[in-house]
Amino acid sequence: MRDFSMPLELDHIFVCCDPGAPEAETLIRLGLAEGPSNTHPGQGTANRRFPFGNSYLELLWITDPAEAQTGPARETRLWERWTRRRSGASPFGLVFRSRGAPDGPAPFPTRAYRPAYLPPGLVMEFADGAPLEEPEIVFLPFVHGPGRVAPPMGGPVRGLIRAEAGLPRADHLSDPSRALAEAGLMAYRQSPEHLLELVLDAGTAFAADLRPDLPLLLRGAAAR
Repeated sequence: MRDFSMPLELDHIFVCCDPGAPEAETLIRLGLAEGPSNTHPGQGTANRRFPFGNSYLELLWITDPAEAQTGPARETRLWERWTRRRSGASPFGLVFRSRGAPDGPAPFPTRAYRPAYLPPGLVMEFADGAPLEEPEIVFLPFVHGPGRVAPPMGGPVRGLIRAEAGLPRADHLSDPSRALAEAGLMAYRQSPEHLLELVLDAGTAFAADLRPDLPLLLRGAAAR
């Protein structure tokens, strides 16, 4: 098990969705404010994003199957995760940044990914050993928190308090996922289906089950 002496925090969470992310309308109807979207040249993906102040939710889809399956993008397994999201693969990715620490190695074994859309020299680290049946784990060594994500304008959410992933094999976690759980960075529980519960600092209590549009449960509560 690797050392977590370098403190981490969630930068964002991605969810694989249909092309164009029509599922975003469910979040908009709930009152969440949508931020700017991105495309990822060379990776064959695009997104729609919903900022939470201290992190954000990314709805991600494949735009170019050939790009997603060739070159460095193959290392991300985004093609496999996206195409199998309804047949056993977890549709989620957990992307971490360091909490104000300088650049350093990831606290778990990784494989390097150098996407074409980032400036030269910047590398994303994908955890080795996390199967498709668990959320992807990514470390951004060049991103330091807190306060990277601007608070949403007019949105009801002030921050992400906690995230918990439900998965069919929570009792047999891989080493990277188990390391996150033991460090208190992520919670996992047994579930008949892939599911993610997000507890948000919304200033008021609410609960929303976004299925079947998105495999998400959202709970609003005032941060303590």
